[in-house]
Amino acid sequence: FVKLLLDQNISHRLAKKIESTFPGTEQVKRLGLENKPDKLIWDFAKKEKFTIVTFDSDFYDLSLLYGHPPKLIWIKSGNTTTKNLEKILTARALQIATFLADSEVSCLEITE
Repeated sequence: FVKLLLDQNISHRLAKKIESTFPGTEQVKRLGLENKPDKLIWDFAKKEKFTIVTFDSDFYDLSLLYGHPPKLIWIKSGNTTTKNLEKILTARALQIATFLADSEVSCLEITE
């Protein structure tokens, strides 16, 4: 199943809201990783088989340096509500699953 790791700029409340669509979803604050260096979060996601969901380009830069895993879902919608982000992710569940199954692609950019 798809395990998403929500970056700290994404509300921890979203993890529960999308749990039925993306079981095993976590948020960095809930895992004690808030304000930790991006590389530490990257390494954790790789070890624990998470896909990182972020608004920031920092993780994209890491993906260019280190490749994947972990894979990255980069939300490029600017500031948005948790409710809207829930809609974006759940509406794209099939696209996300297809992306995760493709071993050649490391980053899915979502613009809304």
